Amino acid sequence: MKQLAAAVVMIATLLFAPGPGRAQAGADLKQYAERTEIRAIPSSTLSDAQFLTGSDGKPVVISGTLRLAKDSGRLPVVILLHGSGGMTGNIEYWSRELNAIGVSTFALDAFTARGLVATNTDQAALGRLNMVLDAYRALEVLARHPRVDPARIALMGFSRGGQAALYASLKRFHRIWNRSGIEFAAYLPFYPDCMTTYLTDTEVADRPIRIFHGTADDYDPIANCRAYVERLHAAGRDVQLTEYANASHAFDSLLLTGTEPIILKGAQTVRHCSIREEAAGELINEASKQPFTYKDACVELNPHIQYDPAATAAATRSVADILATVFKLPPEKAMR
Repeated sequence: MKQLAAAVVMIATLLFAPGPGRAQAGADLKQYAERTEIRAIPSSTLSDAQFLTGSDGKPVVISGTLRLAKDSGRLPVVILLHGSGGMTGNIEYWSRELNAIGVSTFALDAFTARGLVATNTDQAALGRLNMVLDAYRALEVLARHPRVDPARIALMGFSRGGQAALYASLKRFHRIWNRSGIEFAAYLPFYPDCMTTYLTDTEVADRPIRIFHGTADDYDPIANCRAYVERLHAAGRDVQLTEYANASHAFDSLLLTGTEPIILKGAQTVRHCSIREEAAGELINEASKQPFTYKDACVELNPHIQYDPAATAAATRSVADILATVFKLPPEKAMR
């Protein structure tokens, strides 16, 4: 009996002792949402020309996942816009990290309802500006949610979604498409495509624009974003570009591990294109002076992607600091 009792005590000790795994799980509990909701977002599918001219497209109902942080009252929310690969692992990473500081997230799926999985190898499958419209429509829906503070909704996007997060700041686009009556509290684009110059694109919302980019990015090169930021600075806008030395595209995608950058085979990149909007919303290839298409000679294939832990950690801290300011978070809400 004594041996049996001793065995029971030993098993109980092993099962309930706060070992490394359990201690870590306890520390990470604040990353988990208090409540998760799937929300429908009425939007439209339209070409870039239709978007730029304010023309109607084809109605579509997309959706997103709202993760309400464990906190009381009306909460701040960050809308997350995925890249050309769809809802990949970095969306989950940011959802958890932001929940951990008391910020709710809304991961918007722009592809599934449109019958798309990814657009890497066929960027013409969906107009680049569709996700700007989707973001405005999500803003409209979230602003009416009883647990959301409509004055504290920020927009954050990655690659294609980063481009949308950047250009959603244009006052012209707000006038045409934003029906919510409110503005985003901040714009946080990650490694966006800055190869297109739009009419009046220095007239942006009077809110912070904070761009995060890697210097080794050969998918959406940083040089074009530097040039755009310089134009915005000249216009007196509140914009900053944070550069991460030697970081590749998708540097915050934890699943892209490896010692060498990964070739994204067949993926289209406009890294050597210069695209400009002319009158009537037409996008022109500046080299050919013809309407731009993804069949143009400047469109290339096989860019690289790779996770960079140092860049991810630094960007995570920066995002936490920015949101602490614009959302007026209490001091105890700090990114781990």
